Formats: sequence, C-alpha cells, structure tokens
Amino acid sequence: MGKKVIKFMDTSFRDGFQSVFGARVFTDDFIPAVKASVDAGITHLEAGGGARFQSLFFYCGESAFDMMDRIRAETGPDANLQTLARGINVVALSQQPRDIIDLHAKMFKKHGITTIRNFDALNDIRNLEYSGERIAHHGLHHQIVITVMELPPGCEGAHTSEFYLERLKALLDAEIPFHSICFKDATGTANPRKVYDTFKGARKMVPEDTVLWFHTHDTAGIGISQNFAAIEGGADGIDLAKSPVCGGTCQPDILSMMHVLKGTDFTLDLDYEKILAAEEAFEEAMKDYFFPPEAKMVSPTITLSPMPGGALTANTMMMRDTNTLHHYPAVIKEMADVVRLGGFGTSVTPVSQFYFQQAYLNVTQGKWKVINPNYGNMVLGYFGKTPVPPDPEIVKLASEQLGKPVFTDDPLDILEPGIPKATKILKENNLEVNDENIFIIASCEQKGLDYLLGNAKTSIRKKTDMEEAPAAKKPAAKAAPAAAPAGPRSYSITVNNRIYDVTVAEGSGAVQAVPVQAAAPAAAAAPVSGTEVEAPTPGNVVKIMVKVGDSVTQDQPLLVLEAMKMESEVKSPSAGKILAVHVSTGDTVQASDSLFTIG
Repeated sequence: MGKKVIKFMDTSFRDGFQSVFGARVFTDDFIPAVKASVDAGITHLEAGGGARFQSLFFYCGESAFDMMDRIRAETGPDANLQTLARGINVVALSQQPRDIIDLHAKMFKKHGITTIRNFDALNDIRNLEYSGERIAHHGLHHQIVITVMELPPGCEGAHTSEFYLERLKALLDAEIPFHSICFKDATGTANPRKVYDTFKGARKMVPEDTVLWFHTHDTAGIGISQNFAAIEGGADGIDLAKSPVCGGTCQPDILSMMHVLKGTDFTLDLDYEKILAAEEAFEEAMKDYFFPPEAKMVSPTITLSPMPGGALTANTMMMRDTNTLHHYPAVIKEMADVVRLGGFGTSVTPVSQFYFQQAYLNVTQGKWKVINPNYGNMVLGYFGKTPVPPDPEIVKLASEQLGKPVFTDDPLDILEPGIPKATKILKENNLEVNDENIFIIASCEQKGLDYLLGNAKTSIRKKTDMEEAPAAKKPAAKAAPAAAPAGPRSYSITVNNRIYDVTVAEGSGAVQAVPVQAAAPAAAAAPVSGTEVEAPTPGNVVKIMVKVGDSVTQDQPLLVLEAMKMESEVKSPSAGKILAVHVSTGDTVQASDSLFTIG
C-alpha cells in the first residue's frame, strides 16, 4: 500500500506576512516569489484575508482586491487560492451586518478566491451559520473551523479534545454547508497528544470522504510535533510556510516537514530541489524587509499565556512605536488571568487582542481598575457566547464601567445594514459607489475612506529605511569606550523618519528598540481648566470626531484610537463643551495622555 499524500497550503503570502511583518508587505515585492512557488509545484496558496485585507489599505497604500487579482493572474486559473475570515467579522475587526457578510463572499469570489476558511474565536455556532451559508451560496469552498489552544495552568472547563468534539457535533447538527473542516491553533500551544485525540475522534464522527485540516504556529517550538500528531490522528491537510517567514510566529517550514515525514506512512509528494528554489526566490524577495527578532524566536512561555503569532508581532511593533515594549513580559504573564476570567474564548483575532489590551491595562493601570471596552463587551455577551461563563465579578465590573447589561441574543440581530451607511459616506465624499468601495468603507472605516480619497500613508519597515539619518539631522554620537567590556551594545537607527535607541544584549543577542522622545516645546500653552479625557491605552490617533467649541453629550464618541491592531472609540465621560484638543490625527499617544479638555 502506498504512502498517504498529505495535502498542504503554503501560508507564506498571508499568515507569513501577518506573523512576521504585521501584514505590512508591498505586492510588487513578493509577486515574483508567487511565480516561483507555482513553478515548484505548489498549487494551494493563502492569498489574503485576515489582517492581509485591512493592512493593504491601512499601511501599504494598496487595494487588497488588486492584490488578489494579481496573485490569481500569476498562479493561473487552477490554483486553489484561500483566504481567512472571522465569522461575522469577516475581514474586519468589528462585527459586520448581514448585507456586508454577503458582500464579502461575493467580492472575494469575484476577485479570484477559491476557498474561505471561516472561524469564530468563541466557537459560537451562531457566528458561523450565516457567514458560512453565504460563502457556500456564492460558489466558494467553505472550510469551517473549530478554534483550539492550550489553557493556562490552573484553568479547566474547555479546550480539551472532548470540548472540540462537542463543538464538532454542534457544527454537524447545525447543518451549515461546508466542504472541509479545520482545527485552527493560532497560538501553537495545543498539546500534541490533545491534537491527536481530537483528530482521532473527529475522523470517527464525520463521513469517510470529509477532508480534515490542521493549522498551527511554531511560536512555542512544537508546530512540527503538532502537525505530525494531527496527521497520525487522521488529518488530510496541514499548513506550512517557506523560508524566510517560516518557524517562530509563523507555520513550520515545508522542507522541515518533508524531512520529518521520511520513513513514515505519509508524504507531501514534493521535489526538494524545486521547493529549495522557491524558498531562495522568496528570500531574495524579502531581503530588504526588517524582521522583528521576536518573530523568529521560540517563546516557551507562550504555552502558559497563549498569544497568536500574527498578533504577537503586531503588538510588539505597536509597543515599540509607543515606547512601552518594556511592559511586554508582564503583559504576557498577566494574560493567563485575563483568559481564565474571561470565559476561555480562543486566543485568536479579535479575542486575542481583547486579551492583550486587558492584560496591558491590568499591568499599567492596576488589576481590573479599567475594563477595556472590547474585553468588557465580550464577557457581557455582545460578541456571542463564551465557551464557559466568565467570572461573575468581572462581568459585574464590565457592566458597571460600560453601562451595559448582559446580552444573550444573536449579535447579528443588533447590527444595522451596512450598505446604506457605506453608500452615504461614498456619496458625501464624491466617490464612486460600487461593491468594492462599499466593502472597503464597511470593513476599513476611516482608513478605508482615507485610501479611497488618496490620503493613505504607507508604513512598511524595510532595512533601507533604517539607514542613519543625514549628517545634519544625526543625533550626537555617544563616545566609544576605550575597551569593549562585556555587556549590552547600543545603537541609534532611523525607521520611517523616527529615531530609535537599540540595545543588543551581550551573548543572547536579544534586541530592544525604543523611540527617542521628541524634545519638549520651548513654551507650554497655559492649561485649560476642565475635565481631562485620557487615552485608555497607547496607540495611534486615527480620527478626531469633534473640534474646540463643540457641545458633546455623555458617551458621545470623540476620537478613534488604533491600539494593538484594534480600533476603538474614546467617548466623552460627561456632557459639556470641548475646551481643548490636545492631539492631532496621526499622533502616537501613551496610556493616560490627555486627549481633550471638556468644560
């Protein structure tokens, strides 16, 4: 009997970009590597979705629809091009109404996509029903997902193989149309034995011809072991990536997995030399990109405080920008409590961001002194039902601070139609009203509008952007010691016109980069008496919604802040008049920085 050929998807051009570069990669740079992948015999590629939809508009000044079109043109008509969707969020970070969920499937089919992998971080079946039905309706392959991870020590009640098989039974009973099933571990933490038991049980529950898939990350260094456990348990397919983005926060390498399968009953049925050539072409394409050190590291503590690979680098890059990277170890440690008390939603976008934001607040503001609005809405039920009930005391705090009751109905039922709202915005800005533009506005909001108006700003970290500033702008050089003692080495570099102090630890090579603070202005303006509205987290000011002199009501949105890959509104704590605006669009702020004064 011949070996079983294991299917695989090359995730290099979506998850690889998200996990290593925060999804910030120009299409022109990697397209030659797509052709090399096809020449190597790779026919199933991840081509967008997840953060690689919004990031094109947010940071690259490009259209994600154009990117998908170009990948399809390069791979030809027969390749299986796959994208990632977040249930009722689709490719946005916020929940989307039914008309936008339908438009998502329609547009992705139009722009060359074959398969959509569809997941819900809470494993709430309701959040997969309508999105899955529309994916199948528009003629796409619907890969339905159960999200998995390992719980922090001391936690129990969910995320066991029995729990996943119960979720699988609920999916089958719901009769949602699907074509394959994926168990997705965005954190790379699920114990390999649990992975094996889950696939062994799943294989007995589904029809014989059902394709079962496994997805993981190598952040904790166990991705290969997890993949092999899934294969031995009955998985038909796995996700792999190519150098230079493989390993670490991304998926295990194709060549490494080929090596592990030697002498077993399984094979990827690939040519080593052709895959090696494809990897070399990809390395050449990415040679000018800055690789965050943590993206290529094994992080064993992730097994104790699960953080997805794709979110880890996005968060640490944001912390670099806001001079808060020194908090990272404490935040990761704090995540264990945040997961334990929050109802065990799987740590994958957007829930992983809720966890990280709340852990950050617990570290910087005091434990549970401030409830992050997204985390609070999750424990209150506004994103769906968590796998286990959240801690009652945390639910009480969230309800008090957000001024909202517990919600138990279907989240889709409280969302207003999105197409009329997006159409109105397009018309007000004299922009063409078409399906693509409507979806861009609905899913990307202000940054989508900025892109369509030609106001998008690029933010890509490349090595050529890190060259020293011109002599006239150089900071004063530090005096070199007479001898080189053991200890950290310090440098000054410039990224995107911003100066950073970089310290490289002796021996370990650990890198810490922090922005150099701008010089204080010569004279500060006289303070304005009133109530200060402070930033709840560090982040970037995306949109200011009021101006000096405006009258505002309590809870009126004042500003949109992008923090740790999420956008959220900062609302007025009271009624009054805007006496002062202390920030501008594009500013980076720290937690507790004053944003407005209200009198």
